[in-house]
Amino acid sequence: MNFDGLKYIVVGSGFWGAVFAERIASVLNKKVLVIDKRDHIGGNCYCETDKQTGIECHKYGCHIFHTSVKNVWDYINRFSEFNGYKHKVLITSKSKVYSMPVNLATINSYYNLNLTPSEAESLLKKERIKIKNPRNFEEKAVSLIGWGLYETLIKNYTVKQWGTEPKNLPAEIITRLPVRTNYNDNYYYDIYQGIPVEGYTKLLRKILTHRNIEVKTSVDYYDISEKIPKDCKIIFTGTLDKLFGYKYGRLKWRSLKFKWQKINRRDFQGNAAMHFADLDVPYTRIHEFKHYHPEIKEIFESKKTIICYEYPADYKDGREPYYPVNDKENNSLHAKYLYEAGKNKNITVGGRLGSYRYWDMDKTIENSLNAFNIFARAKYIVK
Repeated sequence: MNFDGLKYIVVGSGFWGAVFAERIASVLNKKVLVIDKRDHIGGNCYCETDKQTGIECHKYGCHIFHTSVKNVWDYINRFSEFNGYKHKVLITSKSKVYSMPVNLATINSYYNLNLTPSEAESLLKKERIKIKNPRNFEEKAVSLIGWGLYETLIKNYTVKQWGTEPKNLPAEIITRLPVRTNYNDNYYYDIYQGIPVEGYTKLLRKILTHRNIEVKTSVDYYDISEKIPKDCKIIFTGTLDKLFGYKYGRLKWRSLKFKWQKINRRDFQGNAAMHFADLDVPYTRIHEFKHYHPEIKEIFESKKTIICYEYPADYKDGREPYYPVNDKENNSLHAKYLYEAGKNKNITVGGRLGSYRYWDMDKTIENSLNAFNIFARAKYIVK
């Protein structure tokens, strides 16, 4: 691979890196090289279609696009249409299935009642534990829904997901999950929702299809870093602790493992995502991917389906980092690495890994667009 004259390189072809590269190519009209250590583009949003069934499978867990940010929606629709899928999640606890996030159906099912919204709010008000300033995940959760719903639906699932007791986790994590006293069982509130009609891989490929963009997969940044010209602008979306040789220590992450099955059945679980709250069930979720594309009738109604068991795992060498452990210690550690990166005017850091943030896809795209606008100021542009 020849790096002579290379002025821009994007490390990582997930949404953040792909969008940034597209902006360099189309707005600045500059040539840019995108590399990825995996043998495919798209990062964790990579999808592939099973040849036998025609079912599109999200290879690294399910990804549902949702946003209320108009400019993000307008931008991403330049590269794909979306099918309007609305995500609905179910959770199994002690052999009983509940709707998530907590809504009126969940409350009525758990308490075996038939409450109105105002009655449900009154019940929750009694159940909530009064904690003025919740210090951790558990305190925040019980201040929202009380001990009963928390211990049935949230606590053990969280222990499995994060590999620690909820009281050891920051309170902010639980705020991603809304609590409703109506029958709205849509997982997200956002105005715009859906799955790309042709899949995420084709969407990302279109983002990266530009005369000024060259893409190379199966290329590890650390294998070629010494060959990159000193004046090249590096847009880095990997983990910062590794970039700086773990000089301050290792950032904590949670990882995932997946087990796939192809089944001769029209419908395995009746829903795209079934969560499992019980500790004696080792996995946290089962994904059934045909449910993401109900508009493709011949696939949706076929007598074959594909499911994927998702298992939380410790992050260690050889596994991918998925979820940052955003406690004070690790956020402080990440800040040290960001400071190191800031010393080099040729390095721009971003993405979920580089930013050490648990971002949804729309937030990732929005952040990339904003970061590019800063990057594109005259002092960053290669003359």
